[in-house]
Amino acid sequence: MSTATVERPETSAAAPFWDRQRRLGVGVVVIGLLAVVLFGALAPSETARFTLSDDAEGAAFSINGQLGAILFGVIALAAGGVLLAGLWRRFQTSMLSLGILAFVLSFLCWQVAGKFLPLVDTVSGTLELAVPLILGALAGVLGERSGVINVAIEGQFLMGAFFAALVGTMATSVWAGLFSAAVGGVIIAGILAVLAIRYLVDQTVVGIVLNLLALGVTGFLYERLMQPNAQSYNQPPKMPEWRIPGLADIPVVGPVLFDTNLLVWLALILVFVVHFALTRTRWGLRTRAVGEHPTAADTVGIRVRGLRYLNVLLGGLIAGAGGAYFTLVATGSFNKNMTAGAGFIALAALIFGRWTPFGALGAALFFGFAQKLATYLSAVGSPVPSQFLNMLPYLATIVAVAGLVGRVRAPAADGQPYVKS
Repeated sequence: MSTATVERPETSAAAPFWDRQRRLGVGVVVIGLLAVVLFGALAPSETARFTLSDDAEGAAFSINGQLGAILFGVIALAAGGVLLAGLWRRFQTSMLSLGILAFVLSFLCWQVAGKFLPLVDTVSGTLELAVPLILGALAGVLGERSGVINVAIEGQFLMGAFFAALVGTMATSVWAGLFSAAVGGVIIAGILAVLAIRYLVDQTVVGIVLNLLALGVTGFLYERLMQPNAQSYNQPPKMPEWRIPGLADIPVVGPVLFDTNLLVWLALILVFVVHFALTRTRWGLRTRAVGEHPTAADTVGIRVRGLRYLNVLLGGLIAGAGGAYFTLVATGSFNKNMTAGAGFIALAALIFGRWTPFGALGAALFFGFAQKLATYLSAVGSPVPSQFLNMLPYLATIVAVAGLVGRVRAPAADGQPYVKS
């Protein structure tokens, strides 16, 4: 008589208890408690005003600072409790988003109490700061969905920013600068593609090396060429803001979307274009096939290496245009290492956004809001140390990638060189 080993029911029942949803629930409960106890205790009993105008008039929403901090903290606790109890599994992403949003609002009630927060300026600034991150993350989407890890986004930003300033100044044309920025990104992308696809060099190592190469080349040329004669080589024209009559007068949305510069429109349009192309076109189907199973794609006649070359170069074109933001929009001149790690934050937005265009857009807006909030709090004399405020975007990156992403699966062939058998 044979015997069979039977799995104990209590073991199988207990195994999934601490799954991703409950682990996220613990985190949301912790931040909810922090909001209630800390922010609620520190917030003064003064009115926090959130206004549509740039001054204290025209409040769109007002609330007692201490009451608001506690109320939103309780909402975060409730969202964390739902996650921790394992309820509404289909809505765990919504509950997580609600908990994070409530925590942010609780923090704002503490900081804005007795002051005001201009909503239009905050939303507009968030979108502008997110522009290079959106473009950089889209470059990463194009490369990694076809199997090539693009760690060189930072280098593409730097080369784009440098060429935008140099050529834009020499040609006295913002459009020449934007075109040259895209070319600068393609140069770095081309080197990445050749080394990673043709010579099968480790893609992460190549990306880091290219970042250092871009930093060294642009730093050297800045010191030798731009710094001694800034008027001739480092004073590009600023990108103009275009206003669409009628649409720009729509409250909140109008000034943000229809009274802005070309790069904002370009970034938002490219999110829709890349999403549609990846999901609704033959090129998108082939790209996803190459990123998931290149051998199977090869057997049905798809040119794996050729498609990877194409997508990496397209990504470099987009990331280079993102680099133009730093010189043609943000500062008006080039400085050494002026991107300050924005390429790595774009890479984090790509991962946090689950390698999708719209996910990357949401993550980029999250990081852009962290940067804008740091600027605002510094201006209003927040009791939080300025060093910590400047760390907010990078802390948000760490939290997003290490704590909130969870078990996100990259494309199966991401980072794996393909050798035709």
